[in-house]
Amino acid sequence: MSPADSLHDLGVRTGPEGGTIRVWSAHATSVELVVFDDDDLDWAAVRVPLDRDGDGVWEATSAALTPGARYGLRVDGPTGIEHAFNPVHTLLDPWARGLRPAPDGSWRGVALDSLAAEGFDWGGVGKPRIPLDHTVVYETHLKGFSRLNERIPERLRGTYAGLAHDASLEYLTGLGVTTVELLPVQAFVPEERLVRQGQVNYWGYNTLGFFAPHAPYASPDAQAGGPAAVRREFAGMVKRMHEVGLEVVLDVVYNHTAEEGRRGPTYSFRGIDNASYYRHDVHGRYVDTTGCGNTLDFGTEAAMRLVLDSMRYWADELQVDGFRLDLAATLGRDALGSYSPDHPLLQAMLADPVIGAGRLIAEPWDVGPFGWQTGNFAPGFTEWNDRYRDRMRDFWLGDLRRERRGEPGSGIGRFATRLAGSANTFAHERGPLASLNFITAHDGFTLADLAAYDVKHNLGNGEHNRDGSDHNNSYNHGVEGPTDDAGVAAARRRSIRNLLGTLLLSAGVPMLTAGDEYGRSQRGNNNAYCHDSELTWLAWDPSERDAALETTTRHLLRLRREHPALRPVRYGRFGERVPSASQMDWYNALGETMTIDHWNDPSQRTLQFLAASTPEFEDFNRILLVVHASESGAEVLLPAHPGVDDYELLWDSARDEPDGEIGTRMLPGERLAMAPQSMRLFRAHGEPAPVVVDVAAEDTTDGSPDAAGEVARETLPDTDRTG
Repeated sequence: MSPADSLHDLGVRTGPEGGTIRVWSAHATSVELVVFDDDDLDWAAVRVPLDRDGDGVWEATSAALTPGARYGLRVDGPTGIEHAFNPVHTLLDPWARGLRPAPDGSWRGVALDSLAAEGFDWGGVGKPRIPLDHTVVYETHLKGFSRLNERIPERLRGTYAGLAHDASLEYLTGLGVTTVELLPVQAFVPEERLVRQGQVNYWGYNTLGFFAPHAPYASPDAQAGGPAAVRREFAGMVKRMHEVGLEVVLDVVYNHTAEEGRRGPTYSFRGIDNASYYRHDVHGRYVDTTGCGNTLDFGTEAAMRLVLDSMRYWADELQVDGFRLDLAATLGRDALGSYSPDHPLLQAMLADPVIGAGRLIAEPWDVGPFGWQTGNFAPGFTEWNDRYRDRMRDFWLGDLRRERRGEPGSGIGRFATRLAGSANTFAHERGPLASLNFITAHDGFTLADLAAYDVKHNLGNGEHNRDGSDHNNSYNHGVEGPTDDAGVAAARRRSIRNLLGTLLLSAGVPMLTAGDEYGRSQRGNNNAYCHDSELTWLAWDPSERDAALETTTRHLLRLRREHPALRPVRYGRFGERVPSASQMDWYNALGETMTIDHWNDPSQRTLQFLAASTPEFEDFNRILLVVHASESGAEVLLPAHPGVDDYELLWDSARDEPDGEIGTRMLPGERLAMAPQSMRLFRAHGEPAPVVVDVAAEDTTDGSPDAAGEVARETLPDTDRTG
């Protein structure tokens, strides 16, 4: 099944004779269009009944539906446990391009013409189309990014125009990221509970309108100009970002709507056809796989059409470069509630010439049965890799805590697997770029707070510290929260650099959370969804930013950009030379090839990882990453690898920032003193060596890479793929 052709052109289409509206409702007995007075959104100036076709589509044409017209729907139908029809309510068209609030708390749609018809000119600026292996995602909040930046005129701070300002663009391009992923910017409202508590929904995961930019993020002038002006400002932002080579990805929430649970507000879908748009059990109760009160039913063609039409509108009309799909497992659940990577909606995204040509990033889980689906999306999707997040936090923070307690660590094998592209999680044909690697995200501790807090501090959220995860794999290094202890502060900074370096030097697509590049803290709050304040906004005052960490971040991003061996496109195959699949070799502290015993030994805390590119489009490149994760220093013998003449130091995590030692050269077999808890990256100079093995390390339940690892096959165990 695919979204039916009969569901074409839903919403309003304007023309010389006015406009035509098409609405889908399988169970309605009548649908009425109401066009409101321009000055009084309570005054119904025009009413037009809609006619139904054989597929449940209701349609009418009215001369009053001109661009700028405010309109709504009144829908009647049967009673019953699954229905919520009430012809008194004025409902929002789910396909409305513009929105206006009404005095009674309901919403009106606003008919809009195309951007081209309004005179918006893209000026020949196209999408950057950055190769996925060069992509570095920067997750940020539209308002929070520029709200405090005094280089931006005050009226533009925290707006679409603020993100498009030269000061913002210079910062982002100078940092070295390629792709800005915005937390939700589709029109949203706060949950009723938050309103009662006097709080806000800062993150925006409560969508009201899937086709309209969130108006409060526009500048005051654009807001005064109405929905068309808000949309133009959004489009102008995208155009400016494309002009400087930055991509724009939207975090979109299609799994549920702002109507919450059955007793929540009725804005749109519930009053149009509750039984069809939402998932129910046999007793008529909502089935909630999102944790937000309701779940759209993607076993129905109309719900699928809603998502595809919305994505195509943002990707085509507004030229965004892709989407991060919130709780994407819900989007792949069929009429029976079972997830499948072959779900028609997911496959239609990939097949669509506009949507499928852009970024498709899945958050591969939800809270429903069998909701954890990491690694189980189809080729073409990049997935948030929570296994990567958890492993890297545990390796650098959890194991440090265990070492201080005299307990064994987790060993080096599982760390190596994630570093090399998580081949145990993603199918071979998908390759390492199926993994979106992250250490932090908008939800959870910031990078600085991971190293400063053992427990969450969420009392300010008004939920008695019950909200937010209790499983953070964080470590406060002996003191909870802020400290004047220089030793603790230095150890924290070192751990932050190790985590940041691991993220930016791993195979896969890295995602950096805004503010982590300079050490932003939320004072231990790991669920700051309801704080629209300096707690969550980025700081731009130099006194509030760690300049050395920011320099390190820029340096690491440049190294990633310059060294294709860090960015393999494919997994290799044993004994073959696979183009764009880095040949990976693994050595212990003595410069010897890793054995099964080394991989499985929890006391092993030192690893040398040598990766050589197998280029298609870039010059040959080879790097050596030395990892030492113990509070005792270590002496390492640099490996005598075939073809390597010498090693040039590129970065040392033991240093607060890159210094004069960068560029130092060492010979194979030379002794290297590794500082406690540190990493060093070298460029390995010399000629390419013959390919012996050419595949990526895999994680296993016992912590050792298995037979797909890039070390000699005879040294590796044949174990399962669940670790």
